[in-house]
Amino acid sequence: MTHPTSAEIAGRIEDLYGAPLAALASHAQDQPPGMLSALLGLHDSLAFAERSIAFHRERLAQLVHPERHITAHEVPHVLDCARQLAEAVAVRDTQAVTASAVLHSLVRVEPPEPPEPSSPATPSAAVATAPANGAASAARSR
Repeated sequence: MTHPTSAEIAGRIEDLYGAPLAALASHAQDQPPGMLSALLGLHDSLAFAERSIAFHRERLAQLVHPERHITAHEVPHVLDCARQLAEAVAVRDTQAVTASAVLHSLVRVEPPEPPEPSSPATPSAAVATAPANGAASAARSR
């Protein structure tokens, strides 16, 4: 099963919010925690896990290179590197699935278009937005 990469997640966040990731990160620092900061945190964790996978995979390949003799002293290093690689893969998979699920549940909301100046507001729209006086007075009398 392939999961989205941090670059794909970054692109989807940028599409959703309509701005580059660096600008979004800068904006999120000045705001109270919310969906944007959560998505940026997921992205950062995913990117870190991808870098960790690359590092530990390269290190493990060095440790078990066919031309290299593995001594008893190096076995714990090989096992630790393999464990850290497995942990990074688990983190990457979890963060990718979570970020993808959250992004799929969100849609970009376009700002509403202003009404045309030549068309007056319809009476049904005015009634729908204003509460009925009878309903308000009946609720207070109870």
